[in-house]
Order: sequence, then C-alpha cells, then structure tokens
Amino acid sequence: MDAARPGRPEWRTRLFSGAGGVAVSAFPAVDPIPLPAPVWLFKALHIVTLALHFISVELLLGGLLVATWLNLSGTGRRGDPAGVLRLTASAALARRLPIVMTYVINLGVPPLLFAQVLYGRALYTSSVLIGVYWIAVVFLLMACYWLLYRFAAGAEAGRAVWWQGLLAWLIAGAIARIYSTNMTLMLRPEVWPQMYANSAGGLHLPPYDPTLLPRWVFMLIGGFWVAGLWMIWLAGRKSLEAPVRDYLAASGGRLAAIMVPVQAGVAFLVLSAQPEIVRRGLSGEPLYRLAGLGWIAAVALAFLFAAWAWRTKPATRAAGWVSAALVLAAMLAMTTYRDGLRDVTLAGKGFFDEPTQVVTNWSVVGLFLGVFVVGLGGVAWLISVMMRAKPVAERLAR
Repeated sequence: MDAARPGRPEWRTRLFSGAGGVAVSAFPAVDPIPLPAPVWLFKALHIVTLALHFISVELLLGGLLVATWLNLSGTGRRGDPAGVLRLTASAALARRLPIVMTYVINLGVPPLLFAQVLYGRALYTSSVLIGVYWIAVVFLLMACYWLLYRFAAGAEAGRAVWWQGLLAWLIAGAIARIYSTNMTLMLRPEVWPQMYANSAGGLHLPPYDPTLLPRWVFMLIGGFWVAGLWMIWLAGRKSLEAPVRDYLAASGGRLAAIMVPVQAGVAFLVLSAQPEIVRRGLSGEPLYRLAGLGWIAAVALAFLFAAWAWRTKPATRAAGWVSAALVLAAMLAMTTYRDGLRDVTLAGKGFFDEPTQVVTNWSVVGLFLGVFVVGLGGVAWLISVMMRAKPVAERLAR
C-alpha cells in the first residue's frame, strides 16, 4: 500500500502498519468531543426512527410497483369491469405515493443523523469512498419525486402511464442500492485502502461483497407484502366505492400471503451470507436473538392475516389497523436485528476498541425529549383532524 502518499490523513497511513500486514487500526481515532447523551438513548432513537423510515420505504417500493402493474393491466382491458377496478385501484395507490415519498425523506433524516453520531468513523469513511454515488442520491430523489407526481396525475386520469411508474421504481431501487452499498461498505474497513488508492474522488464502487445483494433484495421483496397490507388499510377507507375496497382487500391479502414466505427465504440467504463469527455473535446475544424471533413471529402473523384477508375481503378500519400493527412490529424487530448485525460485525473489526466518551448533558436531553413529545402530539393532532375530515369520494375510473 502506498502508505506514504502525501496529503493523506494520519489514520490512512497506519491502516496496515502492523507486522505481517495485520491491521492495527482500520478506523479514525475516536472524536475527542464526548457524546451529550447515553449511547442507549441514541440507539433507541435510531432504531425507532429507522423502523419508521423503512416502513415508508417499503410502502414506496412495493406500492409503486403494484400501482404500475395495475395501470399497465388496467389500460390493457379498458372497458372491462376488471380493467376498471385495476385502474381505480392504481389511482388510489398512485395519488398517495408523493405523500409517502415525503415520509421517506423526512423519516430518513433522523436515523441517518443518529447513525453518524454512533458510527461516524465508519460511515463518513464509506460515504467519502463512494462520494459520487452518495451525492447522486439527491438528484435521483428529485427525479423520482417528479416522476411520482407525473405518474399519479396520469393514473388518476386513467391514462397508460405505467412506464413513468416503472422508471420511478427503477430510480427508487437504485437509491436503495446505493444506501445498501454504503451501509455494507462501512462494515468493510479491509477494502478501504485499496478503494482509496484506486480513486480518491469517490468514483468507484466497492469490490464484491456476498452480503450486499441479499440485503438489497430483502428490502425490495419486503415492499411487496408491506404494500399488500397497505392495500388492506386502504380498503377500510369510506372514500372508495365498495367494489374497489373489496378488490384492494382481496388483492392485498393475496400479495402479502405470497410474498411473506419469499422474504423469509431471502432472510435466510442474508443470514447465510454473513461470516460464521457474525452469526455466532447474533445468536449469542439475547436481545438480537429475541429480535430475530420477534420478526419471525410478526411475519408469520402477517402471513396468516393476509391469507384470511385474501378469502374474506375485510374492507374495515379494524383490519387496516391490524395491518399497520403487524408491519410496525415486524419492522421494529427487523431493525433491531439489523442493528445487532452491524454492531457484531464492527466489533469483530475493532471499531469499539477505543471507547467513546459520554458526558450526559441532562438539561439538553430533557429539552430534546420535551420537544420530541410535543412534536409527536402535534402530529397526532394533525392525524386526528385528517381522520375526522369528510373524505373526498374516489370514483371508479370510467
């Protein structure tokens, strides 16, 4: 390695300075500024906000592709009652996707900030190494957002705009791939020196990682069954006509019942792709073992509920709330297990060898929590106003 290359920070020059090429320290030194709150608080906030972000991401990825398929198949059967139902269901999903995107973006900021606080020494490095792709996310998001509005307007008008929806989905999937790449690269300090030697400008993606593709596919597949349960949620809305509500409930149940086992299979691939030491670490920690079992229980219940909805078409608000509860439970469990996977991997590579200093400023913590609770109250009030508002009728496409 060209360890003496001018202009490199000191930590880059000592990555493999040990005898025989053994890494002495693959990470920058711990920031001397202490954390202003306990690590457990940052971790809890990170997991909760990331779970909410993942829910919105899954709604976007799954709901967008379902709406695209319904638009494609519906316009191909225009005038047919089945085609009318599909076009109307496509419009019902499509008109809500720009709103879902606002949640994707706004709920994505807090967990990213918490991750930077907890794992900045690894996350900043990986972000710089793929800097061109990381910055490109901003422009890809804008393009995807614009396409969502175009797709929603065309779907509501009953036009064949499936190609816009497909293009938006491809862009959203590319963004998800970049995020998966970065979150995986931050766990691979052993490839950082060569990547930096190849391009200091962030032009190259990391070398092959057997864990990356399964993790990315796991999220994409999850979007389908989450979208299915979202369709059951929408079936409980009185603004939709009865035939559309029945169609959404049955189709959503069928989609979720089919895709839950598929994601469970991909989850096995994700775990199998991890090194043996990581799998042992996850199974040896009670919290992570409980989170894994919790995810299995949540998706099993989701499968049973979806199969029941497939048969009974439950166009009720109660069924919608059950759907929401199952998605939230599964996502919280999955996010906790994912957090454990990251911690176990980083621990095996020396990330926690240098302890982080914590000097809790309780006055700041109290102020933050107070503002947080007030903000939640404001959101709850806005939701209650929206729920009490008279719904706008969503008619069958003619």
